Amino acid sequence: MTVSFEGQQRYERLCEAHSWAVPQQYNLAADICDRHPPEALAMIHERYDGLSRKLSWGDLQALSSQAANLLAACGVQRGERVAVVLPPSPEAAAVFFGTWKLGAILLSMSVLYGDEGIAHRLTDSEPRVLVTDAANARRFDGAPVERVLALDGAMLAAESDVCETVETAADDPAQLYYTSGTTGLAKGIVHAHRYILAHNEFIHCHEIEPGERFHGMGEWAWAAGICPLLGPWRLGAVQVVYERKGGFDAHEQLAFLSRHQVTNMFATPTAIRSMMGIHDAAMRYPQRFRVVCSAGEPLNPEAIRWFRSQYDVTVLDYYGLTESYPLCGNFPWMEVREGSMGKPMPGWDVAILDEDERPVARGERGEICLRARSNPHYPLGYWRLPDASEETFGGEWLHTKDAARMDEDGYIWYEGRADDVIIAAGYRIGPFEVESILLEHEAVAEAAAVAAPDERRGSVVKAYVVLAAGHERSDELAEEIKMFVRERLSAYAYPRMLEFVDDLPKTLTGKIRRVELRERAAQQAET
Repeated sequence: MTVSFEGQQRYERLCEAHSWAVPQQYNLAADICDRHPPEALAMIHERYDGLSRKLSWGDLQALSSQAANLLAACGVQRGERVAVVLPPSPEAAAVFFGTWKLGAILLSMSVLYGDEGIAHRLTDSEPRVLVTDAANARRFDGAPVERVLALDGAMLAAESDVCETVETAADDPAQLYYTSGTTGLAKGIVHAHRYILAHNEFIHCHEIEPGERFHGMGEWAWAAGICPLLGPWRLGAVQVVYERKGGFDAHEQLAFLSRHQVTNMFATPTAIRSMMGIHDAAMRYPQRFRVVCSAGEPLNPEAIRWFRSQYDVTVLDYYGLTESYPLCGNFPWMEVREGSMGKPMPGWDVAILDEDERPVARGERGEICLRARSNPHYPLGYWRLPDASEETFGGEWLHTKDAARMDEDGYIWYEGRADDVIIAAGYRIGPFEVESILLEHEAVAEAAAVAAPDERRGSVVKAYVVLAAGHERSDELAEEIKMFVRERLSAYAYPRMLEFVDDLPKTLTGKIRRVELRERAAQQAET
């Protein structure tokens, strides 16, 4: 298979012509909020109870100034942290912009975070104020923060809607994200105001058109939620925001998208896989999708095929991490190879390297690495951890710890975490490939593959499987699924062990915690 000549030429021209334009002075609120014409539509917000609002940029500009004045009245100054625990709403966005108008640093957290997770982040970041709502305020009685604001409309309305945005350098800190914390305590990653300038996936992958309706499924608590809010807004899109009550519901989500005629969307693989249970989705929930992209975890080929069969749109997968993204992506004007994360984004110096930071040959497994300080999203470092910052970010390359290979045409194929590789009888097996085949079986709703100890082979592949509705656990079904993978993958990479489970352990971003499953498999082998 060879890549189309026209698409490859366009890709090469984009890469050759690319340069990063980062002004010396730059402020997120000034560029994304303040500069839009006040009469232009900015947001359509719908709540779980059916309450719907449309806000112009003039409305959001006034709200953000009121939020800035409220925070200033609480003593927030340049460089101080503002913690936010709010559902997605116009008021939450206004607090984001208000924080940046003051030159302060935003720490946004999910309402789904556990109390211990929030307490660690508050203790570590020492915010001046925590902004939440009445529904969550009691969770923070005795929290390690100077002041807790239970925000409501009246509180903002009492403030002036005039506030001058302070001048900030592009390198001034603006955003504090915490890693998922799959091992040890979560570490804060500090990003500068300039970081949104690196998000050219909204130009090259989403191809945002001014005024079109955009929806992002990620929560406003991590990069894959906040960047799909800020990036499309910066390019003039209208954000269509849903404030749900409770967990994700595929029917509810598709009905919302249909109701508001969203044309451009950022989805998560977990959400798309949930939608796959609706066999007549297109008939029940007709859409106007023009572009749909996905990131956060690998997007399985069967999910791409299902979405195309329903909505005649090929989902474009792109890749990145909290430290810096998007490193790689698929493009609407270029051949999409299902299961691949595409090619390095224009302007992103990405390589597949071995343990000595040397490029591996095409087709060989290595680690995805990003040349340090080569793009505007490169972090300032870890929060108050100078030694760890220097170790991770101070060298020539940022190591993602994600394993991949690059094919002859430059497409990058994810092969799992670098430390998730399964070595069985001398074979190196990537869990993603096994999981992708497992998900093609009609009885499998979710799956994870890890290494389990084996006396003869060292390790074997073990699959943890969540069954789809209408299927019952049985030894016969377990054997059927094993053979299904063996026939489609290989005689050495199929799961020799399979366990049915009610659910899989995941991070709050929806990524499977394979480390927990590996530990479980090891403990089970000992008993």
